[in-house]
Amino acid sequence: MRIHWHRRDLRVADNRGLADAPGRPVGLFVFDEAVLDHAAPPRVAFLLDALSSLRAAYRDRGSELFIRRGDPANVLSALADDLGVDVVSWNRDYSGLAADRDDRVADVLDEVGVTPQRFHDAICHPPGTITTNAGDPYSVYSYFWKKWRDREKDDPYPVPALADATDETTLPTLADLGFDEPTAELPKAGTAPARGRLAAFLEDDIYRYEEARDYPATECTSRLSADLKFGTIGIRAVDKQVREAIAAAETDSERESAAEFRSQLAWREFYTHVLAFNPEVVTENYKRYEHDIDWEDDPELLAAWKRGETGYPIVDAGMRQLQAEAYMHNRVRMIVASFLTKDLLIDWRHGYAHFRDRLVDHDTANDNGGWQWAASTGTDAQPYFRIFNPMTQGERYDPDAEYIREYVPELSGVEADVIHSWHELSPTQRANAAPEYPQPVVDHSQRREQALDMFEQARGDD
Repeated sequence: MRIHWHRRDLRVADNRGLADAPGRPVGLFVFDEAVLDHAAPPRVAFLLDALSSLRAAYRDRGSELFIRRGDPANVLSALADDLGVDVVSWNRDYSGLAADRDDRVADVLDEVGVTPQRFHDAICHPPGTITTNAGDPYSVYSYFWKKWRDREKDDPYPVPALADATDETTLPTLADLGFDEPTAELPKAGTAPARGRLAAFLEDDIYRYEEARDYPATECTSRLSADLKFGTIGIRAVDKQVREAIAAAETDSERESAAEFRSQLAWREFYTHVLAFNPEVVTENYKRYEHDIDWEDDPELLAAWKRGETGYPIVDAGMRQLQAEAYMHNRVRMIVASFLTKDLLIDWRHGYAHFRDRLVDHDTANDNGGWQWAASTGTDAQPYFRIFNPMTQGERYDPDAEYIREYVPELSGVEADVIHSWHELSPTQRANAAPEYPQPVVDHSQRREQALDMFEQARGDD
């Protein structure tokens, strides 16, 4: 018998560590206080739902997912002794916190005579396997993508034979873990819902993804981000089905569109490699400037951004979608991040922390990569002088203001052209059109010039 320690691989199919280590496994999930300190209600609620599904998968096969709470090193060594196992397997995570924890757990298991076996599972190609010709990790995505795209991928792993076991420990509730019920409406968690989302996306939307993905009202996205974050579906299984969809495309346009979606899987992996080699990026800029960036400290503007009350409709719609669904459309994530860092001139770390608290799909590597891209401090980042105009972005990607009206009810009866010219209206015109919707909290043109000055000073430009 073997213990497989689940973390971000909450499935039995296409699970490399579960399938590849010797011996028939039982499963274990540990509620680790050090991890719970960084958690938030939406993610913990989704996690509990996924664990319920995972435990059912084990029990359907006559086995068990053990549930424990505490220090993983102590829990694993004690359970290994109770069950008489001599191997513990798990799949790697790539944050600094996870790497340090796993090294400590491995040392404790070695001390008690239990063999730890670690596997790469969450991504197709482990950090260090896609590098420049000089052997360095990539900091530019386009070069990484070309190698990732052409490199052979493993087939999905089958479900192994599981060990017979039972355990009467019940799953804790959110309250047991010290969390309130999330206010957002969350998607159903587990492998079956994840497979359903993937199947629905591959049926049609993947073939119009390239042209429609930036328009939040069309919702032409896979909605797999939480599933990939928690590992309720395997990356090899997703990539294989996407490649099959590319092969089945009937036109060049459809083929290119499906390939564009596949490139998003590579983006996810690219940022994971960046985090693995640069764990400090969670709190520090990846890109170094000659001087510190002189971010502004304005709690009132930050609070208005969080509430979705900035007076910039597309920004507010995104922030309110986040409140309502613990999710935000990817194009809008870029818009709200640019607005925080380039219009409000507030440090990206405040935005990253808010997303971590609110998103059901928060992923350290992806969120950090996205925020630092928008703030012009990350790998392959948006150049500091390219600053999103939030009104132009709204008009371009939500031309009929459908998305805005869905999440900003104060504007539900307002014409699209009025919404998109909100920044140009007089206070009287705004009061007549939508008296409950706020005035713009800043002037974009002025703040753009301030942002340019701020970055040029950081660069040391004369």
